Amino acid sequence: MIYLDYAATTPMRKEVLHAFQEAAKKYYGNPSSLHDIGTEANEALELCREQLAGTIQGNKDGVYFTSGGSESNILAIRSLIEANRKKGNHLITTDAEHSSVHNLFKQLEEEGYEVTYLSVDGGGQIDLADFQNALRKDTILASIHHGNSEIGAVQPILEIGKILKEHQIIFHTDCVQSYGKVPIDVNQNYIDSLSVSSHKIYGPKGIGMCYINPRVNWKSQYKGTTHEKGFRPGTVDVPSILAFTAAAQMMHQEMEGQRRRDLHLRMKLVNGLKELSNQFVVEGNDDMDKQLPHIVGLSFLQAQGQYIMLECNRYGLAVSTGSACQVGQQSPSRTMLSMGKTVDDAKQLIRISFGKMTTEEQITQTIQTIGKVLKTLQKINLSQLNWL
Repeated sequence: MIYLDYAATTPMRKEVLHAFQEAAKKYYGNPSSLHDIGTEANEALELCREQLAGTIQGNKDGVYFTSGGSESNILAIRSLIEANRKKGNHLITTDAEHSSVHNLFKQLEEEGYEVTYLSVDGGGQIDLADFQNALRKDTILASIHHGNSEIGAVQPILEIGKILKEHQIIFHTDCVQSYGKVPIDVNQNYIDSLSVSSHKIYGPKGIGMCYINPRVNWKSQYKGTTHEKGFRPGTVDVPSILAFTAAAQMMHQEMEGQRRRDLHLRMKLVNGLKELSNQFVVEGNDDMDKQLPHIVGLSFLQAQGQYIMLECNRYGLAVSTGSACQVGQQSPSRTMLSMGKTVDDAKQLIRISFGKMTTEEQITQTIQTIGKVLKTLQKINLSQLNWL
C-alpha cells in the first residue's frame, strides 16, 4: 500500500528507533530519583530539553514534556488563562483549529469564558483586520494555529505575534503540523506558548513538547504535582524523549531539502491530476510561503471525500478525509466551513500528505489510482442519469 497520510502520523525512522532502544537500555532510571542511575537519566533529560529549546530559539526552562500535541494545547491554554484570569474573561481563536483546541474552547465557554471564533479566507488564513478588531481590554489569550492540519495553510504568526505583544495578550500557537517543516523562532514571532508532537516528525507516539516562555505566568492544573515543575504528573519517559530529540534534530537538519522535495512532489501531483480532470479544486494558498507544501487538500466536485478515500484505499492508496468519520458518516471539515463553504462542499475534501519516504513513482501511481476512482465515479453518475 502507498502511504500518503503523513500529516496524520509518521513511521519511526530507523535512526530514531535505534536511539530509543539504546536509551531504554541506558537511561531506564527515574529522573526524579536521587541515586546515580536517576541522576544520569535526569542529565540526559535536561540535555534534550536544551536541544529541543534550540530548535525554536527558546529557553530550556520553558520546555515541558507531555504525551503529545493535544495535551500540550490543553494544558498550555488552561495553565495560562487561569494564571492570568485577573486580566479578564475573553479569549480568541479560529474556527479552523485542531479539535483539541476547538473542543477545549467550547468547554471554556460552558465554564463562563467569552470566546471569539475567527473565520479564515479562501486561502485558509485569518484576516488581520478582523483579528485586530476582535481584541478587547479583557482579552487574556489568543490561540491561533501555525499550520492547518486539513489544507496546510500557514497563518501569519509574525504579524499576529506583534499585534498581541502590543496589547500584552498571551499568544499560544499549535505548531504540530509546522514543526520541523518550517523554521520557528519564538522570540522573533513573539510566541508565548506552543505545542509540538513527536509522532509527526518520525519520532515515537505518546510524547510531545509544550513550550511556555519562562517570563509568562502559568498555573499548574494538578495540585501537588512535582514532575515537570508541576506542569504534568507522571514519571517522565526519558527514552521516548531522547528518541523525539533525535527525530527533531534530523528534521531540522533536512528541513530545506525536504521542503524542496515536497514542492516538487506537490507540483507533480497537482499537474498530473489536472491532466486527468477539471472536477477538483486545490484548497489552500497558491503562495507557497503561506502554505505547507507537504499537505495537499483536494475537493472533488463529484463526490464526498469519504467515498474518494475509501475507493483509494480499495486500490491500495492511503489518504484521508479532511475530518474524522463518525459512525460511517463524514463530518464536514471545520476548516472548509470557516472558509465559507457549504456543508455539502465541506464534505468533498480529501487530504494527501507527503513524507520522507514518498517517491515520484508513488505520486505517479497515486495519479493513476485517482484516475481510476474518477472513472468509476463517472460511470456511476452516468448510470444514475440513464435510470432517470
